[in-house]
Amino acid sequence: MTINPSDKIVLEGMQFYGYHGVHVEERILGQSFIVDIEIVLDLRPAGLSDDIGDTLSYSVVYAIVKGEVEGPSKSLLESLAEGIAQKVISNDIVASTTVRVRKANPPIKGAVVSTVGIEIYRTKNCDY
Repeated sequence: MTINPSDKIVLEGMQFYGYHGVHVEERILGQSFIVDIEIVLDLRPAGLSDDIGDTLSYSVVYAIVKGEVEGPSKSLLESLAEGIAQKVISNDIVASTTVRVRKANPPIKGAVVSTVGIEIYRTKNCDY
């Protein structure tokens, strides 16, 4: 069965407080993180059955993201996003995921920037 790449679960603007960053101060004081996630999976079974068991619960996705962001410190946003993506992609019904992680008001000396962030895309068949 081919999965329609337009079928997605999307959670945007999830906000958490975490202790990630290259600088020691970021890991001690913490800061706000904003996470968006898109998950590609076949939504037809859930659409036809109206049964939560045929899809991936938003609550499960939220809990994965929360656990990673509020969990152990990481130096890089790339590592934080990878942890989220790997947990989501491990679900049998998920084909791929895009994870965006942003720091609010990042500590860049002499700069005013509202957010900085990264975006990664992972599929079940990703070789990199």
